Amino acid sequence: MPKEKIPLGAFPFIYPMPTVILGSEVDGKPAFITVSFIGIVQQSPPMVSVSLVNNHLTNKGIKQNQTFSINIPHTKMLAKTDFVGMNSGAIINKSSLFEVFYGKLENAPMIKEAPLNLECKLVEVLHPGDQTELFIGEIIQTYSSKKYLNKGYPDIRKLDPILFSITSKDYYKTGRKIGAAWKTGLRISSSRYRNK
Repeated sequence: MPKEKIPLGAFPFIYPMPTVILGSEVDGKPAFITVSFIGIVQQSPPMVSVSLVNNHLTNKGIKQNQTFSINIPHTKMLAKTDFVGMNSGAIINKSSLFEVFYGKLENAPMIKEAPLNLECKLVEVLHPGDQTELFIGEIIQTYSSKKYLNKGYPDIRKLDPILFSITSKDYYKTGRKIGAAWKTGLRISSSRYRNK
C-alpha cells in the first residue's frame, strides 16, 4: 500500500450522494422521507434501489401498495427537504408542505415542485441488515417540466439537485461542467495500453 494512503475503515464513502424525497401512500395518505442511500440498479428495464431503516412510516406504504416515488428536489427546496428528513411522518403531516400529484400507478405520491419525479413499482425487498430494508423498484414513468429539460432530457444544471456529504453532514450543489463523457478519454492513446 502506498504510504500516503491512510486506511479510513469500512464506510460507504461514495461521493457525491444524491438527496431525494421518497414518497409512498400509507393508509390512503401520502407520506414522504428524505433519503441519500439510493442508487441505479440497471438501465433496461430501468431500476433503482433505496435503503431505509425498517421502522419508517414510508416503508409501510411501499409494502402496502407495492409502489413508491423518487422526487429530486432543487436547491431552492433545501429547507423543506431537510425538514422532511428531520421529522417522522407518524407525528408530522409532511405532505402538507407540497403540492402532491399522482401518475400512472395512482398510489405513488409525487411532489409537483420537484424538478424530476420517478414513479416506481416495487420489484423486491431485501434485508441486508437487521434494521435495514432495501427496496428495488422498476421505474414505470418519469415526469419533469419543460424548463428542466435540454433536448428532451433532464439537464443537471437546470435541475440544480441537492448533494449530501455523509461525513460532514452538509449539503452541496453541483459545479461546472469539466468534460464530455466518452470524449474526454480520447486524449489518451488506447494503442499504448492494449493487452499484449
